[in-house]
Amino acid sequence: MNSKIKTIIGSVFVFTAPILVAQKTDSTRIAEPEVLSIPAVNTDSIGQIQDVSRVSSQLNELVTEREKAEFELKDLEETRTYDSLWLKELSKSADWFAEMYMEVQNETDIKKVEIDLPTDTLKVRLAKLNEKTPFNIAYNPSLESVIKSFLVRKRDLMERMLTASQFYFPLFEQELDRQDVPLEMKYLSIVESALNPRARSRVGAKGLWQFMYSTGKIYGLDVSSYVDERNDPILATKAAVKYLSKLHEIFNDWDLALAAYNSGPGNVNKAIRRSGGYKNYWNIRRNLPRETAGYVPAFLATMYIFEYAEEHGLKKINVERPYFETDTVIVKNTITFDQISKLVKISKEELEMLNPAYKLNIIPKIAGKKYALRLPISKIGMFVNNEEAIYAYAKKELDSLEKPLPQLVETKNQIRYKVRSGDYLGKIAERYGVGVSQIKRWNGLRSNNLRIGQRLTIFPRKPYDVKQVAKSTKTKVSTDAAAKVGKVHVVQSGDSLWTISRKYPGISVENLREWNGINGNNLKPGTKLKLCACSS
Repeated sequence: MNSKIKTIIGSVFVFTAPILVAQKTDSTRIAEPEVLSIPAVNTDSIGQIQDVSRVSSQLNELVTEREKAEFELKDLEETRTYDSLWLKELSKSADWFAEMYMEVQNETDIKKVEIDLPTDTLKVRLAKLNEKTPFNIAYNPSLESVIKSFLVRKRDLMERMLTASQFYFPLFEQELDRQDVPLEMKYLSIVESALNPRARSRVGAKGLWQFMYSTGKIYGLDVSSYVDERNDPILATKAAVKYLSKLHEIFNDWDLALAAYNSGPGNVNKAIRRSGGYKNYWNIRRNLPRETAGYVPAFLATMYIFEYAEEHGLKKINVERPYFETDTVIVKNTITFDQISKLVKISKEELEMLNPAYKLNIIPKIAGKKYALRLPISKIGMFVNNEEAIYAYAKKELDSLEKPLPQLVETKNQIRYKVRSGDYLGKIAERYGVGVSQIKRWNGLRSNNLRIGQRLTIFPRKPYDVKQVAKSTKTKVSTDAAAKVGKVHVVQSGDSLWTISRKYPGISVENLREWNGINGNNLKPGTKLKLCACSS
């Protein structure tokens, strides 16, 4: 490798991962990155290329040549085999998020679970765990119920977590240790997301550590049209550990810190007051939200299973090399995963795995912000050495698109939306990637009723075409059936308020209840329902 390339690559901030630094257990060296050279491009004058078409053409030709080339990189091929296996394994693990999410929310009846785990044996093991952790681990029937449920009904899930944890736990442990947070907190990520960096809960929490939007912003996690740093394993882990540390400062108890992480410190404070001042999690548990009541037991059950996996015959796939060797480079211009995949010869799946924060598989170039692309170490040299040509090719391709990329909308930016015929809150919320409740809160709305011409303040979290929205706002839409005074719907067999509301854009279930004096959900076939706030 020539000295110039070494200088360029040396300037890149390097991580030897799992996505972040992991302690290596072998001394295997990676072969030098293969470099795609462009003879006609003067690398001493980077940034001064004028003929974009010529550069792009050259790159196309060389890409074709590279496809035909053969490389003898035995060590690299071995490394890529490990990486390929990891990608497959971690991809499978992502599917278990929903299972874990439901397990935490629904309490288990101990009588329904049968397993060869005597209560006395469990008590002894829990006592040993209690001795070596800062958590209050004491036997109780609720905890026994969850442990047995995990061992029986969620056995496959836990085995999958045992395998996937080999990739993520070194990352978590490093940051936990750096901020003096108990290393056992790594098990929280399993309860939160089942180790899925793109997990999303029904209430909008995201990532390995399930940050809500507001909490993520407090701890420096950026969210925009293109980027959601709650999905970034490195940044989200740093934020989660900071948050846990702050919660412990408040409550001086790691069990309560866990409960507050799930439900918020306010709910924990209320539970303490309602319990008469008790500060032990098990004493205030009945006063916590239902989900939080199952949250800490799920965490402790996970810890128990990981510590006693061998005793229960849980099997994992042992990985010789539980990390990726990766490198990062700051992106200088907008580029898509499709383009990177094509030019650097890396699968989109691998790009998505290594760069989960980019929501649309697009890495934007935004003034004042630095967004990094993470690639396997075998690919970073090729990218860095040919940056200018790659960006020229990407720009030319993006400029030629019939439909341009969505305009970036920062979360701090607001728009004023004018309600038009056919609009309803759910439709508007979906368009901009926000919740109905948020729109109501931003605009002081007490109901879901909207009027044509009404102005709404919205803070978009989803890319949209500004020109298209403006155009559609100005376009006069013919008055739809829902706006016609006196229009009625005759209830048919199988109808519900929901299905009826979907037939008439602009009309919500709440509208139908209000206009027709309906309290329940039962509808009688043949009933005539008014579709407007009219007297007849």
